Amino acid sequence: MSSHTDMDTAARAAWARCSSSPSLQSTRLAWMDWLSHLAISPGKQQELAQLAASQMLEMARLAADPNPQQTPASQDRRFAAPAWQQWPFNLMQHGFGLQQRWWEAATQGVSGVAPLHQSQVAFGIRQWLDMLSPSNLLATNPEVLEKTRAENGENLLRGMQHWLDDALRQMAGQPPAGAEDFVLGRDLAATPGKVVLRNRLIELIQYSPSTAEVHPEPLLLIPAWIMKYYVLDLSQHNSLIRYLVEQGHTVFCISWKNPGESERDLGMDDYLELGLQAALDAICAIVPGQKIHGAGYCLGGTLLSIGAAAMARDGDERLASLTLLAAQTDFSEPGEISLFIDDSQVAQLEAQMADSGYLRGDQMAAAFALLRARDLVWSRMVNEYLLGERQPMNDLMAWNADATRMPARMHSQYLRRLYLNNDLAAGRYPVKDQPVSLTDVRTPVFCVGTTTDHVAPWPSVYKLHHLCPAQITFVLTRGGHNAGIVSEPGRPRRSYHIATRAAGGRHCPVQSWSESATEHAGSWWPAWHEWLCARSAPLQAPPAMGAPASGYAPVGEAPGTYVLEK
Repeated sequence: MSSHTDMDTAARAAWARCSSSPSLQSTRLAWMDWLSHLAISPGKQQELAQLAASQMLEMARLAADPNPQQTPASQDRRFAAPAWQQWPFNLMQHGFGLQQRWWEAATQGVSGVAPLHQSQVAFGIRQWLDMLSPSNLLATNPEVLEKTRAENGENLLRGMQHWLDDALRQMAGQPPAGAEDFVLGRDLAATPGKVVLRNRLIELIQYSPSTAEVHPEPLLLIPAWIMKYYVLDLSQHNSLIRYLVEQGHTVFCISWKNPGESERDLGMDDYLELGLQAALDAICAIVPGQKIHGAGYCLGGTLLSIGAAAMARDGDERLASLTLLAAQTDFSEPGEISLFIDDSQVAQLEAQMADSGYLRGDQMAAAFALLRARDLVWSRMVNEYLLGERQPMNDLMAWNADATRMPARMHSQYLRRLYLNNDLAAGRYPVKDQPVSLTDVRTPVFCVGTTTDHVAPWPSVYKLHHLCPAQITFVLTRGGHNAGIVSEPGRPRRSYHIATRAAGGRHCPVQSWSESATEHAGSWWPAWHEWLCARSAPLQAPPAMGAPASGYAPVGEAPGTYVLEK
């Protein structure tokens, strides 16, 4: 790079440190776009003025009659307690709801505003409103006041202790309270197995069989590299890997290395070659003569789809089927995560990563926390610091706190090629210098979306139907990006819809899909198991662990060493 480019990169990195990463330029452009168009929209201004006047009259009427029965019940979970229906708190929560509705009207329907800018402004205002909610303050939260009186302030003392503990842990780079009770290999990631391949990017784990006979086709799980693999192998009762092993599947799983500065130049091609292709080569040596069921979660599913398209292009027929779990292939509508991804923000991230060689795990975690700040930030602070009630740590929370880094080159490539340019959906994504297309994929696909996914919204996941002519069995399950996938049998209040589109079949619009799909109570895991069984040969004796003669001797016990790297 030239000296001028180096200077620009250093300046952008400095700006990022000042703004805690989000691009100030991108934020200013969004607000200026909205404000300037609102300024020349007298009809919209009149509509907002009339709405404000009607809301003021409504508040005046409610204030004149202190009877709580006159205040409409709030649908906001923050104000669900009966104490919020007592005066004056009923006025506070109702006024806050009116304020939310006014700002929602103000940020929607302003002619001429770019859709991304409209979404960014609306998101920013929601963040401010969530921060200023009356539920967040001691003096305006009746639940906190009532508990403070009942406990003579001991809840606030406990809350101060919780805050101090959290602050000290954060400064020391330690996990949140309670995470130390979940030990890898004992409480989490405890399904028995062997590491049968280790290279500079992955460890491949082969899990020990727990049944006398197994389906001959092995199953390869590919988690996203923005998370540690054991979200698929949590506790004994909700481990997807353990469940699959107990159903008679020979399971392999990739464990990605937590990259540092020395891995800064690893790119998407390396994740395909050292990750997917290296794992397939090892499995074919350990279980020779069998096709492989491939399953990818989140960006692991995106990587698998890219690899499958390249294999179809090159005549590689080693895959028996594809399973994509909350994985996008078309990024034209990626959901709220797109609010953090535009050219300005990616350029700023690239400047930051040029200095360190990677993106820190806490930066990615902070972005995801903002998407659900009401629940993950403000409600948590109220519960732990004002009510003094520490939420018990669970396995999913402990996993979520175990953040990973991302190499600079790879992170830049997937943000630009997938999110910004949508190269995969457009048939432009290059593998070995030649573009790949999902239209070449003919292996059957099992695809799962989740109803409340903030990372990969299910309508975006559903877009695979536009791109791939193969038979697609699509499942829509209750839950979010993680909890919808970690949805073990027996878990209460779970259900899913399922429908299959035949290979080359007619397209069903996303708006009508859930109406025509069959609904089932419970977990979607058994439905996937049955789908895999229908595409597998009869049971036989399990394969050996590893293949020493082919260079795949076991080098350690599961969960391996890469998952332990901080």
